[in-house]
Amino acid sequence: MIKRLSVAVIIITTFYAFNLFPQSNNGHRNHNSKRFLPGFHISSHYAEQVMEFSMEPEIKVTINAPSPQIFDPSKKVMLIFYGLPNFNTTAQTIGKKLHENHNWHFNIQHIGAQTRFLRLQRKNYNIVVAYLETGRQSWPWWRNSFPNPDAIIHSVADSVMNLFKNFDTEVVLDGHSGGGSFIFGYINSLKSIPDNIKRIAFLDSNYDFENALGHGRKLISWLKSSDDHFLDIICYNDQGVKENGKVFMNKTSGTFYKTGLMKKTFEREFRFTAEKDTAFEVYNKFTGLNSRLQIIFVENPKKLILHTVLVERNGFIQSINSGTGFEGKGYQFMGAHAYNKWITN
Repeated sequence: MIKRLSVAVIIITTFYAFNLFPQSNNGHRNHNSKRFLPGFHISSHYAEQVMEFSMEPEIKVTINAPSPQIFDPSKKVMLIFYGLPNFNTTAQTIGKKLHENHNWHFNIQHIGAQTRFLRLQRKNYNIVVAYLETGRQSWPWWRNSFPNPDAIIHSVADSVMNLFKNFDTEVVLDGHSGGGSFIFGYINSLKSIPDNIKRIAFLDSNYDFENALGHGRKLISWLKSSDDHFLDIICYNDQGVKENGKVFMNKTSGTFYKTGLMKKTFEREFRFTAEKDTAFEVYNKFTGLNSRLQIIFVENPKKLILHTVLVERNGFIQSINSGTGFEGKGYQFMGAHAYNKWITN
C-alpha cells in the first residue's frame, strides 16, 4: 500500500532496527542524548528540530519538535497531526512575516508561531507538530485519486507515531479546510478510535462528516470511553457567502451545515450548555461533557469569508486548549493575535 519510503524514513527505521535510538534509563548522558531526536536537523528558527520525508503516493510529512534545549524526555509528547488546508504548502501553513512579493498565504494561519505560544504555555508537554501535505495540495482530491486512501493514511500516521514510540506520547488529530479529510480518512480506517488519541479538532474542516460512515458513532464511543478525550469543532456561518459575486457553498456541503449535523448527532447522547462571545465576530459556543466536547458557530451577518480568519485569530491555540485550564489564558479566540512575537522572518 505504501510504494516507497524516502531515505529519511529508511534512516529512522535503521535507528530502531539497531537500537540506536536512545533507550530510557536513569543515566544523565542518555537523558541528554534523548533531547536530540535521531534523523532530525536543527532549524534556523528557535533551534527547533525538524524532519522531512515523503511517502508514496504524493505525501509529504514535515515534523517540527522543540529544540534540544527545550525537549525534555521525562515529559509527555503531544504529537499533533495537522492536515494541511487546500492549496497551501507546509511553509505557508507554518507562516512567516510578509515582505514585498511574498505570497499572502504565508500570513493566514501561522501554525508555527501558534505552536511556539503553546510550547511556552503548556510546559508539561513536548509539543510536536506533524504537517501533512499532498502533492495535489488537497486531501479531498488526493483521497479521490488513489485506491485504498484511508489505509494509506493509517500507514502514514503509524509511521510518524512509531518515531516517538519510546516516549510517553499522546496524539492529537487536527486540521483546517481540506485537512479534515485526513482526519476522517484515518477514522474510516479504524473500527474504533484508540485511547492514545486524546484530542480531535476540526478547524472549519468537517466537510466529510457522514453518520452513514459511522463517524458519529465512533466519535461518541471515543468520547464516552475516557475523561481525557476532547473534541473541538469550530465553524462559521458560510451560508450565502459569495466569492467573486457567486455563492460558493451550497446549503448542505459547508461546515456550518455539517457542524449543525454533528451537534444534532451528539445531542442524542450529551447535554449541552450555550454561551455567546463578542470577540471580533459574535460566536455561539456549545459545551458538553465538562467542556471536553465543544462546538463553536461564528455568526456572520456581513457574509464575510472567515474560513482562514478562524485559524489566524488564535484558532489553532483554541483547538489545543479547549476544555482545559489553559483555555482563554493569554489569548482570546477570534481576538487579536496572541503569537505575533513568535512569527519568523
